[in-house]
Amino acid sequence: MDLNSASTVVLQVLTQATSQDTAVLKPAEEQLKQWETQPGFYSVLLNIFTNHSLDINVRWLAVLYFKHGIDRYWRRVAPHALSEEEKSTLRAGLITNFNEPINQIATQIAVLIAKVARLDCPRQWPELIPTLIESVKVQDDLRQHRALLTFYHVTKTLASKRLAADRKLFYDLASGIYTFACSLWNHHTDTFLQQVSSGNEVAVLSSLERTLLSLKVLRKLTVNGFVEPHKNMEVMGFLHGIFERLKQFLECSRNIGTDNVCRDRLEKTIILFTKVLLDFLDQHPFSFTPLIQRSLEFSVSYVFTEVGEGVTFERFIVQCMNLIKMIVKNYAYKPSKNFEDSSPETLEAHKIKMAFFTYPTLTEICRRLVSHYFLLTEEELTMWEEDPEGFTVEETGGDSWKYSLRPCTEVLFIDIFHEYNQTLTPVLLEMMQTLQGPTNVEDMNALLIKDAVYNAVGLAAYELFDSVDFDQWFKNQLLPELQVIHNRYKPLRRRVIWLIGQWISVKFKSDLRPMLYEAICNLLQDQDLVVRIETATTLKLTVDDFEFRTDQFLPYLETMFTLLFQLLQQVTECDTKMHVLHVLSCVIERVNMQIRPYVGCLVQYLPLLWKQSEEHNMLRCAILTTLIHLVQGLGADSKNLYPFLLPVIQLSTDVSQPPHVYLLEDGLELWLVTLENSPCITPELLRVFQNMSALLELSSENLRTCFKIINSYIFLSSTEFLQTYAVGLCQSFCELLKEITTEGQVQVLKVVENALKVNPVLGPQMFQPILPCVFRGIIEGERYPVVMSTYLGVMGRVLLQNASFFSSLLNEMAHKFNQEMDQLLGNMIEMWVDRMDNITQPERRKLSALALLSLLPSDNSVIQDKFCGIINISVEGLHDVMTEDPETRTYKDCMLMSHLEEPKVTEDEEPLTEQDKRKKMLALKDPVHMVSLQQFVYEKLKAQQEVLGEQGFQSLMETVDTEIVTQLQEFLQGF
Repeated sequence: MDLNSASTVVLQVLTQATSQDTAVLKPAEEQLKQWETQPGFYSVLLNIFTNHSLDINVRWLAVLYFKHGIDRYWRRVAPHALSEEEKSTLRAGLITNFNEPINQIATQIAVLIAKVARLDCPRQWPELIPTLIESVKVQDDLRQHRALLTFYHVTKTLASKRLAADRKLFYDLASGIYTFACSLWNHHTDTFLQQVSSGNEVAVLSSLERTLLSLKVLRKLTVNGFVEPHKNMEVMGFLHGIFERLKQFLECSRNIGTDNVCRDRLEKTIILFTKVLLDFLDQHPFSFTPLIQRSLEFSVSYVFTEVGEGVTFERFIVQCMNLIKMIVKNYAYKPSKNFEDSSPETLEAHKIKMAFFTYPTLTEICRRLVSHYFLLTEEELTMWEEDPEGFTVEETGGDSWKYSLRPCTEVLFIDIFHEYNQTLTPVLLEMMQTLQGPTNVEDMNALLIKDAVYNAVGLAAYELFDSVDFDQWFKNQLLPELQVIHNRYKPLRRRVIWLIGQWISVKFKSDLRPMLYEAICNLLQDQDLVVRIETATTLKLTVDDFEFRTDQFLPYLETMFTLLFQLLQQVTECDTKMHVLHVLSCVIERVNMQIRPYVGCLVQYLPLLWKQSEEHNMLRCAILTTLIHLVQGLGADSKNLYPFLLPVIQLSTDVSQPPHVYLLEDGLELWLVTLENSPCITPELLRVFQNMSALLELSSENLRTCFKIINSYIFLSSTEFLQTYAVGLCQSFCELLKEITTEGQVQVLKVVENALKVNPVLGPQMFQPILPCVFRGIIEGERYPVVMSTYLGVMGRVLLQNASFFSSLLNEMAHKFNQEMDQLLGNMIEMWVDRMDNITQPERRKLSALALLSLLPSDNSVIQDKFCGIINISVEGLHDVMTEDPETRTYKDCMLMSHLEEPKVTEDEEPLTEQDKRKKMLALKDPVHMVSLQQFVYEKLKAQQEVLGEQGFQSLMETVDTEIVTQLQEFLQGF
């Protein structure tokens, strides 16, 4: 592409590509795509985006196309790679001038230079760093800033490389430029501190911007540029100097307004200082050891004393707390139980920590956390009143929650209390003692202090296990507080029920649960919405607990379920509805069938909620989970939900519908439990299976559930299901078997095996295309035992339950193998006998014995030739299934089922589903459970004797090992 002639054309097409008119835009984009691989195209783009007289949008687009080209065509091995000559020209052009006037374009240019540096610096681009260093020294403000911006992006990109050779190059670079980077940062920092009192906001902002960029460079060099940074005096000097600089910058905040760009940049710089320390501690914990004392002194003084008053801000406090927490929790600073096994570095760090965290210091931190940081703020109380649902979402972990102060203080409290519980337990117990009895509702400060202390007791529940008699405290103090109904007492009602939820799995007598359930029923009727939502949360923790007893809960079930449903209707936020639905689901899951009398209102409401939640897929996931537990609780009665339930399953499992991305997993689970609890097939339930073909093509992690669903349809209505879907299903299975894992093959074959078991006439016909593959697998001796076992299970069903189909299959395979049928049958029996040990399931082992015995009586010489093997398998099967009656000294087949017994279900056991009942009915028709192997062996041997005569039969028996014959005779005593 000739530069001079092409520039005009490319400029014109780029201009068209910025158009809002798609008729103009699309052809332009196509043309630019074609030019991507043309030599000279990127040189033209460079000329266009460095020409400041052109339209900004056109230049912006040129930069983006250039950046895209680096990603795709800069590497030497890339298809259509740029020539070395053009790359050399481009590299030189990129660093000729750092004078881009538009900030956004300047940032993009800095990023694309960094992308090239990642691939070419320093080997193909040795002049980049020296050029940047010279450019950041110039007096021109614009050029200096742009060069510094590029310097930062290049450093950041090179620091991110992880290969050993690249790390070595970056270490060399850091060593070479660290002194300069430090002096550059100090220069800009001093300039800013001098200008901050001048009142010249433009100059202050300019110098602050340079301070921030140069500090970003230093952060990357300090954290990533040295193997043993503690041995470098400049690195440690910079890190030690951070604390003084932080003090200076925090003091500057007094002179800068709270609502302007300078303030924002200042706070970003202060936070960046703390990030340097946190990153360095994370990457180099032992190099950080000399900084532990200073870091703790600085952080504790600004966060827990009056030093920080008037200068700190929330994000800074969070960072300081994170620094304390990381030092307290750091694994590198924790000695082994046997001190002598610890490294000197660990012991030194531990010594510094212990010297700092004295009793007075820990006590003050604990008291300040509880009495200052745990207090509900005016802002939070206002939010409670004006947006109660928003308040509960924030409290339980909304999007901004993890970045806010409250969770950070709570996590710091938990970590410090865990680390120093022997020191802090008496402190917290003393705070509890001062708060005995009710609190004056007029004293809001006292109420908030008690709320904060109760919060601490809840957070430290596991640590306080041996120190608090929670059962007595619950009866004497907490329960009476829940009964104070004054509006001002609502923070404490909410906190107390939360506190009980924290202790429920730690230390709470089972006998006290009815009292708690009574309190929960009352609180679910509280006038305050936040209290009701918190109560629902504690109810969930209670029913989820290991010691939950249904008999204690049932007297309160109707009231609780009704009140929870009312709460679900009342709340409006998606997150809150999800939460309440989750509580309802847990209750339904725990009481199971006992829920049936009370679910009518919920069943009527869920279709409306589903319709309202069309734009909220996560809420729909919660509805699906509730439906799963509801169907399990309703059992066969769940068929009344089908008008709503089946369209929900249809939508959730339709991969052509966008919501399936969110709903598929829960939708499949709902589909499965619906089938398991269905009393009979319906046309609508059968029609849902149309979604399955596309699901099998996905071959996703949900495949196992899909196979369970297919099996459920077979158990539910094999004839209708197989006649409708078997052809398509068989095609899907044939495709799957080509590419699926061994486990997947077994799952496919188990479906076929179940179909043959349930419907021995239709099953083999419908899955006929798969059976030759099974036969071949047996003949060729499939190497995976679990697959071979399943092959033999499938073939055993065909041979035993549909002999005529087996005969036609044998004929078909004889043609394919170009062998005689008898010869092929002999090979199959031989392999079956040889691989019998691959079968581990007793049912399948008995099936194999029955199947091979079904070939008798026979005058076929091949079968008689394999008679010994058939008898061996039969005796093995008898050993598997025969149990001796100690009184009568006779043997009995333990797999026989004479009639269907409904077993009594204990409280801890799941009640039988409709599918469980179907399986039991099926077992009553299954030869494995209906035919005595002992009787079958006897009858087949007797029939064989009749065919061959006494002498011929005796000759046949002589082919069997005498020990096996003895065992056989022992099993057949009495016949």
